[in-house]
Amino acid sequence: MSDSLIVVNFKTYQTAHGASAEDLARAMGSIDTEARMIAAVSAFDLSAVIAAAPGLEVWCQHLDPVGFGSNTGWLNPATAIERGASGTLINHAEHKVSIEHVAMLLDQVPEGFDVCACAADIEEARALSALCPNFVAVEPPELIGGEVSVTSADPAVVSGTAEAVREVSEGVGVLCGAGVKTGLDVSKAIGLGTSGVLLASGVTMAEDPVAALGDLVSQL
Repeated sequence: MSDSLIVVNFKTYQTAHGASAEDLARAMGSIDTEARMIAAVSAFDLSAVIAAAPGLEVWCQHLDPVGFGSNTGWLNPATAIERGASGTLINHAEHKVSIEHVAMLLDQVPEGFDVCACAADIEEARALSALCPNFVAVEPPELIGGEVSVTSADPAVVSGTAEAVREVSEGVGVLCGAGVKTGLDVSKAIGLGTSGVLLASGVTMAEDPVAALGDLVSQL
């Protein structure tokens, strides 16, 4: 399972912004694992986090399909790449966009820049996978931030998404999220056909983030 992904979305948690984002990134970089550890950080923290944890993969939480010019308030992929981002989330439940937005973004970013498109359910995952992002992550909105992992609360949506995505494209990886907190949750996710997990509060709100991260990879 050395190709398994653990994507931690820092969101705008107080415990994962500014100097705290740098500390959390260093903690992620300290974990001894063959899994891909990825931090999805605020655009404000991108450069600082990359400098603080140079061996860690760092993604944006969102990007817009815009170029250089008159685009006030939008996030230009070229700037993110110049600042060291190696990928991005898009269409997260907390920042929904149109499928056209996702398609245009995929057309704009260079090969080797990972795009993980988030889906609320199997049908949205199927539609997004037709655009051939690197990953599709299924996260039922009602379970995000909850205490019960999607792998226990609704395992069928995880296995169903994995099946649906692979029917469309074998090249698109599948992640799952919502309520994921433990190594058992990660193991269940992979057993249901995913490549790993996308989570936030299970790490960002943990009393001991290093211990939480260690537990996440303990069964890989």
